Amino acid sequence: MTVESVRPQSPATPGTSVLREPPQARGALPVLGHGLRLVRDPLAFMSALRDHGDVVRLRLGPKTVYAVTTPELTGALALNPDFAIAGPLWESLEGLLGKEGVATANGPRHRRQRRTIQPAFRLDAIPGYGPVMEEEAHALTERWRPGETIDCTSESFRVAVRIAARCLLRGDFMDERAERLSVDLATVFRGMYRRMVIPLGPLYRLPFPANREFNRALADLHLLVDEIVAERRASGQRPDDLLTALLEAKDDNGDPIGEQEIHDQVVAILTPGSETVASTVMWLLQVLAEQPEHAEKVRTEVESVTGGRPVGFEHVRSLRHTNNVVVEAMRLRPAVWILTRRAVTDTALGGYRIPAGADIVYSPYAIQRDHRSYDRHLDFDPDRWLPERAKDVPKYAMSPFSVGNRKCPSDHFSMTQLSLITAAVSAKYRFEPAEGSDDSTRVGITLRPHNLLLRARPW
Repeated sequence: MTVESVRPQSPATPGTSVLREPPQARGALPVLGHGLRLVRDPLAFMSALRDHGDVVRLRLGPKTVYAVTTPELTGALALNPDFAIAGPLWESLEGLLGKEGVATANGPRHRRQRRTIQPAFRLDAIPGYGPVMEEEAHALTERWRPGETIDCTSESFRVAVRIAARCLLRGDFMDERAERLSVDLATVFRGMYRRMVIPLGPLYRLPFPANREFNRALADLHLLVDEIVAERRASGQRPDDLLTALLEAKDDNGDPIGEQEIHDQVVAILTPGSETVASTVMWLLQVLAEQPEHAEKVRTEVESVTGGRPVGFEHVRSLRHTNNVVVEAMRLRPAVWILTRRAVTDTALGGYRIPAGADIVYSPYAIQRDHRSYDRHLDFDPDRWLPERAKDVPKYAMSPFSVGNRKCPSDHFSMTQLSLITAAVSAKYRFEPAEGSDDSTRVGITLRPHNLLLRARPW
């Protein structure tokens, strides 16, 4: 099953030529608007907005923001050139990702950058990463000792960063840096979420402890990237990887791209992908502990497909239930739970007037848990992605990698490593919560468990 195989439906079309003003969500407070509710319980707040309408107005501080709540309209939003990558989320991410990387660029620069990085993620390139993915997935299980407590946060970040670095940057020096990156990312993403939902501007420049911690982590993150680029230049090596492609890339005038763009592109390669993959690995480990029947089914499938040998890249396509477990985990616990766009011109969406410059927000978490799109919408049910059932899921009700020209280029790369990691750990261990574990959802720019601690028991 692939998440692109769900049944297409036509985007909603306005029923009238007269554009309407979207209704405003209830519960806005003076000055803060809806920002406090987004901080206190953002997932419940975003999930409830569809009851107010297909497009709903929110107030975040002094700003009016438009929330889109239906699968059809989120698809139309992503595919409409009237809406660009911008808004509160991307403004907060620019401090991490910069303004010149593929994640935050728009227009011709974005198209050129996509052309530069896309070859690294083509389907025919993925088998070349297989040995590294296998090695890291099995190394993850070999570090664990039966009965010992596993810190799933650090372990998930370690495997995600090492796979990204070794496959795309050809680095064999990432152990210590992976630890730095995981700590830095946790701090930075938490701070950026606060800045997005409560835009208090100058207050975030004051020397409060949280602001100092955020600034320290952000500075260390960028220093780490500079170290990686400098070491590659000094080595004189030119392996066939994404970093070499960036160092040899040309701009629209045929000149080498600038140092800042190289820096921002490496940040965009290392950080969002590592953060989202790591978060998903955490949720998958939580699922294996919470859903023993599916853990057993994955183990049985792996043994059947591999004949008892260590699971490898060549087995991934045959692990149908394992792949569906990954997709269902991403449906219920998407790493990327909120996205924003900005209208570049006066336009319309679903029959509602959207003024130029307006910010639009939508939540894949809310869309993917909507009872209007899914039977037993809160149940963990991997079999809903079997072909005969997946056809009943509306298009855009499951788009974990987005769609259109902003679709994540590493979708196949990410799905492959997630399935391989799930298969490798399930073949060797069953999991149970350890003392002090807290698998409740920690909300930042991404979603992950607060502090998932598990014990691995051999089968």
